[in-house]
Amino acid sequence: MKIKTKIEKVKIDYKGSKVTANKLTLTSEIPIDIDTAWSKVQTCALLNFVTKGKVRFKPTGGEFPEIWKEGNTVTTKMVVYGFIPFGGLHTLYFEKIDNENKILQTREWDDSAKVWNHKITLKKITDFTIMYEDEIVIYGGILTGLITWWAKSFYRHRQNRWQLVANEFVIG
Repeated sequence: MKIKTKIEKVKIDYKGSKVTANKLTLTSEIPIDIDTAWSKVQTCALLNFVTKGKVRFKPTGGEFPEIWKEGNTVTTKMVVYGFIPFGGLHTLYFEKIDNENKILQTREWDDSAKVWNHKITLKKITDFTIMYEDEIVIYGGILTGLITWWAKSFYRHRQNRWQLVANEFVIG
């Protein structure tokens, strides 16, 4: 599977100042129908599955909701590679869940990643293939480059795990 990756410098507002952030974009084709993919994207079960092996989430309120809802905010602690706590308390605000255009967008932040704005976009290519795109705007002060480097590996891992999700529907 080919994953296209692009990193661009962008100016964003952060607490009243213009700062330079990185916009990381990863795109791949996934052999799954768009409606199945879209229903999966909206679940915490998918998040836990695609991040397995890289990040484990420990929601502060006990459990994440089964289905993400626009306007909701959840907080979690993250454990990287199964044993390294990272970022302190991580907050995810579900800014947009657009069923028509198949876009899910969060605004996220923690002690290290001051800005982690993530947009997932699904586009139908054929009845059984989609274009899946992760776009993440990352700002972490002097850690921006390091966080972006790790995020690139993390989102490649996620998109590779999506192939397993797709195979479940081809086989099953």
